[in-house]
Amino acid sequence: MSTRGHCILSHGFESGPDASKVTALAEAAERLGWSHERPDFTDLDGKRDVSPLGDVAARIERLLRLTLDAAARGPVVLAGSSLGAWIAGHVSLQVPVAGLFLMAPPVRLDAAHPLQAAEVPLSVVHGWDDELIPAADVVGWTCARRGRLLLVDDNHRLTAHVDASADAFAALLRSI
Repeated sequence: MSTRGHCILSHGFESGPDASKVTALAEAAERLGWSHERPDFTDLDGKRDVSPLGDVAARIERLLRLTLDAAARGPVVLAGSSLGAWIAGHVSLQVPVAGLFLMAPPVRLDAAHPLQAAEVPLSVVHGWDDELIPAADVVGWTCARRGRLLLVDDNHRLTAHVDASADAFAALLRSI
């Protein structure tokens, strides 16, 4: 592990560890001297017999194991996109982390499962035109936690703002 810390970058539902956003975050982390990993959850996303979002509990368990291992060696920052953001927030309540970076975070998977997160440095990137998660909900959620929020003219995938997301992630890492 690098002397700065370690980043675990979780892709969204039906995406993958080579997706453009988590790849851009990995490159930003590396430039700043942070080690990183991008766990693969694609095997769990395909388990539609468990839930429409695949095996969310197994995603949480996998990220929890990786985070516990990394935290034993030094500071950890969790980052995630969409469902990856939701599980990052969940795991941050169970393992001390140095920061959270959430892209298009679902503030509620459903009424029974709101997005929760530890009180750590927080940065969020969200699209004004997100068709799945209303921007106003994310503004309220982030405001209540005094996090940094970058709202961009984009939809849920944030494809037009990959570089802006990587820049926001780099700013969070520099602040830790």
